[in-house]
Amino acid sequence: MSNESRVILTAQEMGLALQRIALQILEHIPSASDLAIVGIHTCGVDLAERIRKIIQEQEGTEISYGSLDITLYRDDWSLISQNPVVRTTDIPFSVEGRRLILVDDVLFTGRTIRAAMEAIMDYGRPHSIQLAVLVDRSGRELPIQADYIGMQATVLPDEHIQVLLKEHGGHDQVVIQRKS
Repeated sequence: MSNESRVILTAQEMGLALQRIALQILEHIPSASDLAIVGIHTCGVDLAERIRKIIQEQEGTEISYGSLDITLYRDDWSLISQNPVVRTTDIPFSVEGRRLILVDDVLFTGRTIRAAMEAIMDYGRPHSIQLAVLVDRSGRELPIQADYIGMQATVLPDEHIQVLLKEHGGHDQVVIQRKS
């Protein structure tokens, strides 16, 4: 990976995008009482927690929250690694009848979201599943689209979007890096 990169979202812009996503979620749900937010490992978990906090502050009520590992649900896990890293799925509430918001950092091919929906169904049948992503980029391989988007980015085939978060020892920002 070369060092050639450019920032497409600063920390301040990321914060505003997450606030916008949270407010759009509130605009589109009838009640926060049956809402649950589930972050997809890795960065989606941290972004989901941030969105949940914004909604809780706005609504003054506790919002159910969970984290989801989709590693073994991916249709390409054997291509990624012979020894995949499996993280913990923690969904401490019933998904039955809930309005779930899945949160991920970047929507690209749609394969991660397909795997996440399959994993969620192993926990029950939610009323609905919606998708919130910080960055939506082109290159979809499956007919999946986000309901809530922080920003859309046009990325060349030889470029990669990287979401850097303070929770992982960095500074909040989104950068596009050219693959070498």
